[in-house]
Amino acid sequence: MYLHKELETLTRPEIERLQLERLQKTVRHCMNSPFYKQRFAENHLSPEDIRSLDDLQKIPFTTKQDLRDTYPFGLASVPLEKTVRLHSSSGTTGNPTVILHTQKDLDEWANAVARCLYMVGLRPGDIFQNSSGYGMFTGGLGFQYGAERLGMLTVPAAAGNTKRQLKFISDFGTTALHAIPSYAARMYEVMQEMGIDPRRDTKLRTLIIGAEPHSEEQRRRIEDMLGVKAYNSFGMSEMCGPGVAFECQEQNGLHIWEDYYIVEIINPDTLEPVPEGEVGELVLTTINREAMPLLRYRTRDLTRILPGECPCGRHHKRLDRMKGRSDDMIILKGVNIFPIQIETILLQFKELGSDYLITLETAESNDEMTVEVELSQLFTDDYGRLQSLTREITRQLKDEILVTPRVKLVPKGTLPKSEGKAVRVKDLRKTF
Repeated sequence: MYLHKELETLTRPEIERLQLERLQKTVRHCMNSPFYKQRFAENHLSPEDIRSLDDLQKIPFTTKQDLRDTYPFGLASVPLEKTVRLHSSSGTTGNPTVILHTQKDLDEWANAVARCLYMVGLRPGDIFQNSSGYGMFTGGLGFQYGAERLGMLTVPAAAGNTKRQLKFISDFGTTALHAIPSYAARMYEVMQEMGIDPRRDTKLRTLIIGAEPHSEEQRRRIEDMLGVKAYNSFGMSEMCGPGVAFECQEQNGLHIWEDYYIVEIINPDTLEPVPEGEVGELVLTTINREAMPLLRYRTRDLTRILPGECPCGRHHKRLDRMKGRSDDMIILKGVNIFPIQIETILLQFKELGSDYLITLETAESNDEMTVEVELSQLFTDDYGRLQSLTREITRQLKDEILVTPRVKLVPKGTLPKSEGKAVRVKDLRKTF
């Protein structure tokens, strides 16, 4: 059951002792960073002030803007000649965010991803196909090195070219696939077009999903379409990439590896901790990184710590699936709305496909929401039934998000397709 049994089965007191030891070492190491050295001085702090895990809250938050402001290497805690790789965001607006790694960092990252993949049942002998982008995007190389560390034959298919992906799955006997949820659904559509039955014509049995918010309904639908077990994953470039948290075979929350990270959940408005079990913003502190440790990094991802123990025997805290982000929330008519709420309602209707688009526009000084959603391939062209379905979807959406959207049912294939992250929201509202 365990790749790293000694670390995966630590008790809560053992986890916290290890965390404190690594936190204190990390804070001392951070004083080699010009940014943290100045930040501590400005707040009259020293490493000696961190005597317990509770003392972590004395340290100010680190934000994405801090990474941009210190671009490119102001947060490095080692000389540049000791680093071996960097990853960076696209940087389409302003400076990108840059993360540096030493060789030890890369080895630890590979270990963490391997641990995750082993946890969901993958073993040497499995064939692992990765449909993530490589290069600056961490999903490609992160899963690549983790799968290799575990000893699997890896297929670095990279993103896009769906027909080629399916040829690889068929020809190479791929048993495990990593794909974002919207792309997994797209692959199934192309399978249907090509006459491929995933259960009959492939050896797929495990799917790793993540990188974009998705509902439980979406996960179950993908499992049913592809005939696989789909495991949710969480990672981000600032924390290395994939491998931060992962579901076990119980599929009841993402175990976050607390020998690598200290977890906080805060209210994004007050910045105060929320009670365990309440949704808030995820804040992470790295405690096993050399090149560029981050203290109290505000991820902007909204989630909660799930209470109780997991039957798998791991005591590392479990995160709920990401509910959205504190900075991509839609505010419409004074109501806070997350796209995942809308998706959850839409996917309850068997008459609907997986693709939808939320458009926000200003009409006669009023902000309006339109939800376009594709019909499933098997649905009728009965106009009366379409009207009835539209009314029922509208009603359920209003009950969930407290505003009434305009719902448009469109034929399958109408909405633009993407082989990267799906575009779910277009905000065309006037800002004046």
